[in-house]
Amino acid sequence: MTELIRAATVLPATRTDIELTTEDGLTLVGELAMPASHDPIATLVCLHPLPTAGGFMDSHVLRKAAARLPAMADIAVLRFNFRGVSSPRGTSEGEFGLGDLERFDLAAAMAFVTEHALPAPWLLGWSFGTEVALKHGLEHDIVGALLLSPPLHRTSVDELAAWSGSGRRLVAVVPELDDYLRPQEAAERFAVVPECELVAVEGGKHLWVGENQTYRVLSEIVERLNPAVLPLPTEWP
Repeated sequence: MTELIRAATVLPATRTDIELTTEDGLTLVGELAMPASHDPIATLVCLHPLPTAGGFMDSHVLRKAAARLPAMADIAVLRFNFRGVSSPRGTSEGEFGLGDLERFDLAAAMAFVTEHALPAPWLLGWSFGTEVALKHGLEHDIVGALLLSPPLHRTSVDELAAWSGSGRRLVAVVPELDDYLRPQEAAERFAVVPECELVAVEGGKHLWVGENQTYRVLSEIVERLNPAVLPLPTEWP
C-alpha cells in the first residue's frame, strides 16, 4: 500500500553501524546507509551542525537523507558524530575542536570511503558542518561540497578562495530568512569562488523545519548527485 512520506518515514536500505578511527587516536561512531539491493552511484558524507548548539549525526535533514536517499536516489549516506558528540548511536571520543581538530574526523570518514570503495563522494555540510567542509574538504578526493545554511563564521577568505579553480564543485544552499547569512550577503562572500552555485531558497530558514523545506533540500542534493531520478516521490512505494 502506498503511504505518504512523512518526517519519521524510513525507507528500505542496508544500514550498518560503523566506527571511524582518527589520526589523533579517537574513535568516532556513525552509520552507513546503502541501497538495499544494488550498488550506490554516489556517496554523501554528512557533516552535522554545531555540537555546542545540539548538532549531531541525527540532526533532522541528515537523518532524513539517510532514511530516504538510498532508496529514492541510489545514494550511499555516511553519517557520524564529530569528536565529543553523543546521539542514540553512541558517543564519539574527544572534545569539540572548534572546526580545526574536526579535520581529523573528516579525514577518518574519507579514509572509510576510500577503504570501502564508495563512489563519487560529496561532502554535505550543514551550518557548522559547512565550515569543516570548506576549511578541510580540499584535502580529500571529493566531487564537491554541498553547503546547507553556511554561516561562514570560521572560514577565512583565503580558505574559501582556495575552492576557486580547484576542480571541485561547490553548491551553497542559502535560506532567504537565514539567521546568519542571507542570499545577498552570501553572493558577496562567495564571489571569491565564481564557479560556486548559489541557490537562494525563498522562505527558507536556517534549520529547514517542515516537510516542504526538507523536500527542497533533498531535491537540491539529488539534483547534483543523481538528477535522473527527480522529482523525488512524496509517497512510497
